[in-house]
Amino acid sequence: MVFSLITALNLYSQETKPLRLTIEEAIDLARRQSSDVVAARHTFHAAYWNYRYFRANYLPAVSFSSTPNFNHQINVITMPDGTSQFVQQNQLIVDGNISMSQNVSFTGGTVSLSTGINRLDLFGTVNSHTYRTNPVSISYQQSLNGYNSYKWERKVEPLRYEIAKKNYVVTLERVSSNVISLFFSLAMAQTNLDMARTNYQSADTLYAFAKGRYKIGRITESEMLQLEVKRLNEETNLLNAKVSLEDNMQTFRIYLGIKDTIPIAVNINTVIPDLNIDPYKALNLAMENNPTILDMKRRELESESSVAYYKANTGFQADLYALFGLSKTSDELKAAYKDPINQQYAQVGIKVPILDWGRNKGRLKVAESSRRLTEIQLEQERIDFEQDVLRLVRQFNLQTNQIRVAEKTDYTANKRNDVAQRLYVLGRSTILELNSAITEKDAAKRNYINTLSNFWLYYYNIRRLTLYDFEKNMLLSEDYESLLK
Repeated sequence: MVFSLITALNLYSQETKPLRLTIEEAIDLARRQSSDVVAARHTFHAAYWNYRYFRANYLPAVSFSSTPNFNHQINVITMPDGTSQFVQQNQLIVDGNISMSQNVSFTGGTVSLSTGINRLDLFGTVNSHTYRTNPVSISYQQSLNGYNSYKWERKVEPLRYEIAKKNYVVTLERVSSNVISLFFSLAMAQTNLDMARTNYQSADTLYAFAKGRYKIGRITESEMLQLEVKRLNEETNLLNAKVSLEDNMQTFRIYLGIKDTIPIAVNINTVIPDLNIDPYKALNLAMENNPTILDMKRRELESESSVAYYKANTGFQADLYALFGLSKTSDELKAAYKDPINQQYAQVGIKVPILDWGRNKGRLKVAESSRRLTEIQLEQERIDFEQDVLRLVRQFNLQTNQIRVAEKTDYTANKRNDVAQRLYVLGRSTILELNSAITEKDAAKRNYINTLSNFWLYYYNIRRLTLYDFEKNMLLSEDYESLLK
């Protein structure tokens, strides 16, 4: 459908005919090239790569490092007897290390495996070189009672990505709602222009007819002047309707991403789907699918994470670092790998606050208070969200009947206007009754368009809240892989 619309744009741009769009065609076009959708795609891309970065933190990381250096200068060297002397050094150190590290989310620690080699070359009267090898080293670093950031990230970051995916779908539904508003604004402008033309032609005809009747004394001068004023007012309304149509058309064209100055006309489909949505089904779907609910969960987790952070940094703290490996030195490379000796290293760091004047405790209390406040706010937001969904569905379920009434009113008002026109020409009605019939006819037509607009706005707002298509009975989703291409 979108391809055909774009083809139509190219064809219409060479002609004077307007591009005629239905609601469905306008929505499809906006979902493809609206600036709001383009911005939403970039936002989703950023969220995706943030999620990839998070996932990468829990995969093995392999790296190579080397810091060769050449030293030819006089340095202060500590001698074996403890004294210091200025000694000229002329040496080259070349090294290479390959390491693999893995974060352990369950404990919050990091385990590393590495292998490396160093070569030391001494230059002078006698040149020599020495190798030092570390065939394998395993180390582990762990905070014994500290804050485990990995644990909380594994809870929060997947939620962020899921929220980003659902927010993209929400944006598409919001774009649909915006299209509907602009679509019916243009429809109203078209209708106003059509009514202004009809009313002007009618006023012009009646004024010409009145002048003849005035000449033969069938109507008063005041009545004739009223009809002249009516004609002038309708001419002004016609000019204003044309300007309004151009303004609405331009706004609609920009939002749809149409760069050509092609005229646009909208086709209103008066046939609406026969839907009566169960409010509690819609509520359940909204609670399961809406990103607002997931974002509430994220905020709750982040408040708990903040409390855990300050709790871990209050009181006794200990960090552990342990290393086990093999090492050997030799003047020969092959010998440097033969029968390596064990090397072990362990370090425990502790920190015990003695006097901090209650600073850490105060920060913990603030975090706990913020968590309680967040819980209260989230509970109220959930209640408001639920009420909004139920209220919106109930209002939508009234729209079908309101459209039926508005359509009947529009038909009746048009018929009454036709009767009023004939009666006035026959001299059996007054100008006031005629003006009243015209006003009612125009108001009924505008009200009918507004009720159609309200129906679709309510429906797409419900889709946005529930991420569910009630016409097709299916969840709304997108091909997220294609968005990343």
